[in-house]
Amino acid sequence: MKHYITPDLCDAYPERVQVLEPMFSNFGGRDSFGGEIVTIKCFEDNSRVKEQVELKGDGKVLVVDGGGSLRCALLGDMLAEKAAKNGWEGLVVYGCIRDVDVIAQTDLGVQALASHPMKSTRRGVGELNVAVTFAGVTFRPGEFIYADNNGVIISPSALNPPQ
Repeated sequence: MKHYITPDLCDAYPERVQVLEPMFSNFGGRDSFGGEIVTIKCFEDNSRVKEQVELKGDGKVLVVDGGGSLRCALLGDMLAEKAAKNGWEGLVVYGCIRDVDVIAQTDLGVQALASHPMKSTRRGVGELNVAVTFAGVTFRPGEFIYADNNGVIISPSALNPPQ
């Protein structure tokens, strides 16, 4: 597992990175994470999140556009543990998560807006691998995302941590 420091990446690649607006908190057991982006667009329905974390993650990061909803959680401890077990590096959730104490002990990076105890519905609604826009940037599948306690950044191509 690589350790990413977003200020160092910003200094080394200022022309390649975009910085997300500072609205996310770090909830995961990994304080830094990064990898290729896989996107989900959903609203108060985590069906597609459940489907994706059950697949091999191969070091990728799931970016979930939950519309910024603060009314329910799109990720809980069981899905986070499944994501870690299946090789996902992390998730960035534009929405809420729950079971934060367990997720903090899970070997997975998780950034989200807040915690909320209510689970989402599962109606099978949502889109996979579409461009999504929030926090002042557009996320495209196949691009790269890096996150730590300083913030979250994206790049059109992979970045090597500076030596």
